[in-house]
Amino acid sequence: MTVIQILLAVFAAFGFLAAVSRFRRGGIGLKQLTLWTLLWGAVIVVVLRPETTSDIARRLGVGRGADVVVYLSIAALFYLQFRLFARVEDQERQITKLARELALKDLKE
Repeated sequence: MTVIQILLAVFAAFGFLAAVSRFRRGGIGLKQLTLWTLLWGAVIVVVLRPETTSDIARRLGVGRGADVVVYLSIAALFYLQFRLFARVEDQERQITKLARELALKDLKE
């Protein structure tokens, strides 16, 4: 096992433990915990058995395992960016609605 494999496995273990800790405190739900568990588990598998990415690449018709990881990472980042954007938009709408309601309430008093 190389130094980078050890470091990445430890990092993934800390990521998993952080997700479990947030779940126990009520910061995330079971759905999010399951997602994070799958993600960190996949990271550990890929770190400890790098040949799995090459196997996946062959099945998907991609040249190298590293390319699969990059493609999937970019797709996941775009999806997460979309989700964050949508959430910010929703919050802005809620803040605007609340500000209007408070302003109307102040007018009535």
